[in-house]
Amino acid sequence: MIDPGERAVRFVNALRHGKGQWAGQPFNLRPWQERIVRDIFGTLRPDGLRQYRTAWIEVPRKNGKTHLAAALALYLLVGDNEPGAEIIGAAADRDQASLVFDVAANMVRGSKYLRGRLKVIPSTKRIVDPRTGSVYKAIAADVAGSHGFNASGIVADEVHAWPNRELWDVLATSTGARRQPLTIAITTAGYDRTSIAWELHEYALKVRDGLVDDPTFYSVIYAADEGDDWEDEAVWRKANPALGDFRSLEEMRVLYQRAKENPALQNTFRRLYLNQWTSQETRWLDLAAWEATAGTVDRALLRGRECYAGLDLSSTTDLTALVLVFPMEDGTVHVLPFFWIPEDTALAKERRDRVPYTTWARQGFITMTPGNAVDYTRLEQDIRALATEFRVLEWAYDRWNASMLVQRMQEDGATVVPVGMGYATMSAPTKHLESLVLQKRLIHGNNPVLNWMADNLTVEQDAAGNIKPSKAKSRQRIDGMVALIMALSRLMVHAGQGRSVYEERDVLVI
Repeated sequence: MIDPGERAVRFVNALRHGKGQWAGQPFNLRPWQERIVRDIFGTLRPDGLRQYRTAWIEVPRKNGKTHLAAALALYLLVGDNEPGAEIIGAAADRDQASLVFDVAANMVRGSKYLRGRLKVIPSTKRIVDPRTGSVYKAIAADVAGSHGFNASGIVADEVHAWPNRELWDVLATSTGARRQPLTIAITTAGYDRTSIAWELHEYALKVRDGLVDDPTFYSVIYAADEGDDWEDEAVWRKANPALGDFRSLEEMRVLYQRAKENPALQNTFRRLYLNQWTSQETRWLDLAAWEATAGTVDRALLRGRECYAGLDLSSTTDLTALVLVFPMEDGTVHVLPFFWIPEDTALAKERRDRVPYTTWARQGFITMTPGNAVDYTRLEQDIRALATEFRVLEWAYDRWNASMLVQRMQEDGATVVPVGMGYATMSAPTKHLESLVLQKRLIHGNNPVLNWMADNLTVEQDAAGNIKPSKAKSRQRIDGMVALIMALSRLMVHAGQGRSVYEERDVLVI
């Protein structure tokens, strides 16, 4: 009797690629792929059934994930000896689900044996085996009513892009009537650390590293480690098992050069090509440059100095940020950030955002205010104390989020300036922030809360090349960076860098 792992390998190697430069050629599993297939299907329990019930395979783009997923789906359909097999090919949306289905359909068409046995139904994205009553069906996570399954095999593609965990949970509970159900998840790293993919990624690491004993869970992760140099080609090879084979080294070098010149592409390169989980889809600031400009900010030496403030008032239960910027004689700008959060909601938000708010509070980087909402009385007291300690020339605030606090500040004699969040107001100071960081002129003192927000910062850009911070696109909080940019906007105006020409002369109509 053929070993089950060997049987699966032979089946996959007998398939042929259906399109691209490999069209018509045998699948030809590479050693790293063959090891995965043998492990999943050839590792048995004492009773002869498969040991693994879930296989988590995490690998960067263009390492053959889609073709491997399609091949394994077909094996589960016709080679698994499961009566009335029901194989679910699940993906984030219809287009992604169609990718694996189309590859599987082409493999069927390219095999004389499978072509004579299976019926491909493109209109419903199904492949049917009339002999055994088995079916492979492609479904999308965004399709409602995806219940009532009796799955024997599940091939979950690009789980990082699934909008929520609902489909995963539905499918995971649909296999209870099967002898040896198998879920194979094949994905690239993502950036949403509240997702089901991140949860599974973390669990896979614990299983791989022996921190969790789960003999039913198989874990394979090809990725650059956290401390690896993303510019080192040896790291690229470590993360990409197919590099130099069917995965193009030249194409990686091209995107690397673009990412090196454009920080917005660095997260794309790290996530898609090095399989590193990032904080967001695209990073705007080069984090290495941000870290290099940390310096030391001495609060005692800044007392009595002129500065400008940016105040990002939160909703009633969220984080409030205030950032002071101090222009220095040597051309640098020193930054002092302050943050407040309601004490009663801090722990819940810590779990939601997966950041240590309570630890930062104990360390003095965040002020906890009593209750479950922003304590504006405490905030007003702290602002008055700062106005006494420093010469705050202007307080910039979001004009769409004004409050009684701003009115009371005016009554106290503070110069408060409303700042719009549109491109016209925010583009120049946002670009100035990047310039200060790259020139190592922004000394921010390595505040961990502000560091986290700098890592989260994503910007939007209009057709004219203007940019502004985007809270909608940033996966985590950026309030401190928005406050910093607002403060810089006032500094620029008074330094003659940010004043509109129309503040000095009227609009000319011709």
